[in-house]
Amino acid sequence: MSRRTAALFAWSMWVTSFTLTALSLLLLVLNVSHPDVPIYPYWLENILFTVGYATVGAIIASRSSPENLVGWLFCAIGLSFGVIHFSAEYAIYTLQAQPETLIGGEAAAWILSWAWVLAVGLIVFLALLFPDGRLPSRRWRWFAWLSLLLIFTGAVWGAFTPGLILSLGRINNPLGVEGLPNVWKLTQTLMLTLIFVSAVSLVVRLRRARGVERQQIKWFTYTAVVASSAALLTYTISEAIGALWLRWVGYVVMQIALIGMPISMGIAILRYRLYEIDTIINRTLVYVTLTAILAAVYFGGVAATQTIFRTLTNQEQLPQLVVVASTLVIAALFNPLRRRIQSFIDRSFYRRKYDAAKALDEFSMKLRDETDLNALSDDLVGVVRETMQPAYVSLWLRPDTASKGEQADSNAY
Repeated sequence: MSRRTAALFAWSMWVTSFTLTALSLLLLVLNVSHPDVPIYPYWLENILFTVGYATVGAIIASRSSPENLVGWLFCAIGLSFGVIHFSAEYAIYTLQAQPETLIGGEAAAWILSWAWVLAVGLIVFLALLFPDGRLPSRRWRWFAWLSLLLIFTGAVWGAFTPGLILSLGRINNPLGVEGLPNVWKLTQTLMLTLIFVSAVSLVVRLRRARGVERQQIKWFTYTAVVASSAALLTYTISEAIGALWLRWVGYVVMQIALIGMPISMGIAILRYRLYEIDTIINRTLVYVTLTAILAAVYFGGVAATQTIFRTLTNQEQLPQLVVVASTLVIAALFNPLRRRIQSFIDRSFYRRKYDAAKALDEFSMKLRDETDLNALSDDLVGVVRETMQPAYVSLWLRPDTASKGEQADSNAY
């Protein structure tokens, strides 16, 4: 797969994930309007996972090598949780809120019964393979294969487990096979345990990492360990000991950690140049901010002018000249605003790059007036130290061959 094809596919997955989230929110609002219909309990987690992971995954997969699995795992996690949320809300709407209005409600419920196992399994492998797409060491191969086997078994078992689908209230599994034991709680506990062990692999990788790689993975490792521990506390330990307050504490901590995971990934990308995509993030920050400011200026100016014009003339429609003048003002503001926003973004998030550019500008100004070679040499060495920060700097000056040749001719004469 070429990089362009990979980028197109990654952003297509992002669009699909956000479309499913929008439809899920619409169905959630419709379901909430029926007081007798239960609310899908995991709607907030699904939104956070879909929006955060799909966005980060699209950026990574579109900018890194197509063979790197990390970006695709992020994309797949976001899309899978979008499918889960849509399936749950659709099943509740078609089977409980508004029965027989739409088709496919039982199919959506059946998809939910096993898709969540695969989605959680993707998180297990994300923690195992982050950040370079490889396992921490060969010793983790057995755990990877065991996780794959347990994930596949749990998904198949969930697809045919009889009885209620617990997260959907009164909806039964349409393809449940009578006689099979309901191991939904056991599967949930097992999947959370796998996530916790994979988070431990991040800690092992962090202890062995050095330099920039250590900075890249420490943020994600911290939030992943907190999220997995809180999930295990919320859905397993608190229920086992019957402590409701412990469940709520774990739930709040888990939500904070879930929000922090994409943010920590963004820190790894932005500050420590993970996957070398800081340029596209820089441009995105600049032009999104610029577009928002220009749109606010344009619509605010037009609205204010229209209010004043209506007050003075009692006419609703603005003259065409006012619209043209507003457009010219926006065009005149574009470049000055872009430069100011670019400078602000560089100072805030790319301080090293900003300081390097500033040092080079100052050195260029000195070159216009400085004539002392020794002073220029010292300034050049200082600029190299400040911008590139090497471990050692030495400056070699080429001898003036022309002067030596003239001196030889003079001596010969």
